[in-house]
Amino acid sequence: MKTRLAAAICAVLASCAVARADARVAYFPVQPGAHPHDVAAAPDGNIWFTAPRQGALGVLDPKTGKVEQVKLGSKAMPQGVIAGPDGAAWITESGQNAIARVDPQTKEVKLFALPRGYEKANLNTATFDKAGKLWFTGQNGFYGRVDPENGKVDVWKSPKGLGPYGIATTPSGDIWFASLAGDYIARIDPETAAVNVVDVPKPGAGPRRIWSDSKGLLWVSFWHQGALGRYDPVAKTWATYALPKSRSGCYAVYVDDKDKVWVTDFIANAILRFDPATEKFETFPSNKRGAAVRQMLGRAGEVWGAESGNDRLVVLRY
Repeated sequence: MKTRLAAAICAVLASCAVARADARVAYFPVQPGAHPHDVAAAPDGNIWFTAPRQGALGVLDPKTGKVEQVKLGSKAMPQGVIAGPDGAAWITESGQNAIARVDPQTKEVKLFALPRGYEKANLNTATFDKAGKLWFTGQNGFYGRVDPENGKVDVWKSPKGLGPYGIATTPSGDIWFASLAGDYIARIDPETAAVNVVDVPKPGAGPRRIWSDSKGLLWVSFWHQGALGRYDPVAKTWATYALPKSRSGCYAVYVDDKDKVWVTDFIANAILRFDPATEKFETFPSNKRGAAVRQMLGRAGEVWGAESGNDRLVVLRY
């Protein structure tokens, strides 16, 4: 009886915590077939995630393990999700070629469609600037902006065509994106939308995602070279740190509130934490094969990722 009760409690909480160093790892299953792609910490304590193959925004309550879905439309195929300054979930919605806003209380879905001429942009990731405007990337060679106040959507062709992927805002308000196929990172002028391209230190790096630390240093995942890159926009210099085990497969990057850098390693099937002070990595392997964590976000004391290969979310609490 006690064994059954323990199993039931574990199922309800949907987590099997594993302690390692000063971080605890826990897993939360989501709907079978969801293949969660991106995650975001919601202001109300829940966790949002995109379910591309089910055309939905997922909502996880970490306290109970309960998971719900908000359907985004009949042709929906969402990829990125972030929390907006208005407290809503903002989603890059490839299937409907639009930016979607989901009200966390009413679950109302509002679409901001891209203008004609920019069909099949393959929308990827979004970020908000200091003025409250949303900037986004499209892998088919575009970047754009949504003004939530008037609903206006602007789109521009990216330098070198295909590739815009991760995008982030620095503490000073600068907007940067990474181009996987273009092999560069770039700064967007929020006033003019003009782009300034910065080449990677070694051709063929494949910068996939980008994030800023508290000092404005940019951290970039080099997908093809299995490395973490750091770019200093003031000094205009690069530093590169090879992953401990893999020569490719560095996908996600996120900097926490302690300025520690988290990346995912597809080849090693692990999440890694990099300490810029010691220049050393710590590895947190998944307890299942094929995790494929494609993106990470978090809040103070927590880093969340989506194990798209295992239909579950993972959290590291530190």
